[in-house]
Amino acid sequence: MKKNKISRDWINRQHRDIYVKKSKQEGYRSRAVYKLKEINEKYKILKNGFSIIDLGAAPGGWSQFVIEKYKNCKLLSIDLNKMEPIGNSYQIIGDFNDENSKKKIINYFKEKVNLVMSDMAVNTTGNKNLDSVVTGELCLEALRFAKNQIKSNGYFISKIFMGSTFNEIVHEAKLTFKETKIYKPPSSRKESKESFIICKNLK
Repeated sequence: MKKNKISRDWINRQHRDIYVKKSKQEGYRSRAVYKLKEINEKYKILKNGFSIIDLGAAPGGWSQFVIEKYKNCKLLSIDLNKMEPIGNSYQIIGDFNDENSKKKIINYFKEKVNLVMSDMAVNTTGNKNLDSVVTGELCLEALRFAKNQIKSNGYFISKIFMGSTFNEIVHEAKLTFKETKIYKPPSSRKESKESFIICKNLK
C-alpha cells in the first residue's frame, strides 16, 4: 500500500512539475537536463570539442544536451540499462567499475578525457537515509573513477545527497581536486536532498 501511495505521489508531482512539462515541450528525455544546463551556466564547464564520459546516463538527458549544444564532442554514455541512440555518442551497457567496461572506455578514448559527469542515484526505496548512503557510495566510486580518467585540468560533476556520506565525499574531493564546489540547481526539487559536487583541476 505504501509503495502504491509513493507511486501515486510521484505521478501527481510529475504532472505538476514545470521542468517535466518543459522537457517534453523542448524534446528532452528527462527533466534532469536542466540541472546540467544550470550547472554549466554557473560554472562554464562544457566546451566544444570536449571528450566526456557520462556515467549512469540513462535515459540520456545529459548526453542529449551535450550532443545537441556542443560541436565535435567525443561522448561516451554508460549505463546498466539500454538507451535509445543519442546522436554520435558511443554507448556501453554495463557497470562503469567493471573491468571489461573500463577497457572499452580506455580503448574508445585512447587518452584522458576533459570531463566525467554523473547524475547517478539508486532506485529509491522510500528510506531516505538508506538511499542517501547508497547514492553516496556511487558518488565516491564515480569520483575515484574520474581521478584515473580525466586530464590534469579536467572536471568532475556528480549528484551528491545530504546525509552520512556527504562530508566523506567532500573531503575526498578536496584531497583529489584543487577546486571543489557544492551547488543545488534551481531545477532540483526543493524537497530533494540532492545537490551536485563540481570539481576542477587534479592535484
